[in-house]
Amino acid sequence: MKRITRQRSEETKRKISASLKGRAKSAQHKRAISVALKAYWETIPDSIDSENK
Repeated sequence: MKRITRQRSEETKRKISASLKGRAKSAQHKRAISVALKAYWETIPDSIDSENK
């Protein structure tokens, strides 16, 4: 399912956080992830209401 807003429940955030704990990433990988996510989030509105304004 594709996201349509940024909001997530606290339970979902907790589950995602727990699943990612302890993973090691190289500095290069971290930079690549950062660039890709910044570009991705630019295309997603904060909420459905902000699309209509």
